[in-house]
Amino acid sequence: MSIAAQADARPLSDAEIVEAYLTASMIPDPDAAAAYMKPGTVITFTGGREFDHPRGPTGFNAKRYRWVKKRMDRFDVCPGTGETVVYSVGTLYGEWIDGTPFEGNRYVDRFVVKGGQIVKMDVWNDSAERILVQRGIEA
Repeated sequence: MSIAAQADARPLSDAEIVEAYLTASMIPDPDAAAAYMKPGTVITFTGGREFDHPRGPTGFNAKRYRWVKKRMDRFDVCPGTGETVVYSVGTLYGEWIDGTPFEGNRYVDRFVVKGGQIVKMDVWNDSAERILVQRGIEA
């Protein structure tokens, strides 16, 4: 077996699983993203909204953004007993639903990874604050 084939055959690290999930989510391809999650995983999205499949956040984002992507600045990996917590920290950029561009919108996503699958995800970002400011409401 070639070195390249051996590298391709190795299991993904927990941070690589999270990065692959986020990359698929940004296409957006929620079904490809779901391949990195244990079925039924709870995704707690901004505002405390809960979803059990990546289609939930994708559908919600379609009401808020014309398109949105993540600039993934770093992954903080916190190994634990039987699970790993991975934080993805960075900024969002894209266009609001009205076509106005934005960038620099901070986000933090927290993932719990067990046995090579995401088993919990929590999402926070500044979008709600920015929407309030757009509407002239002091945030």
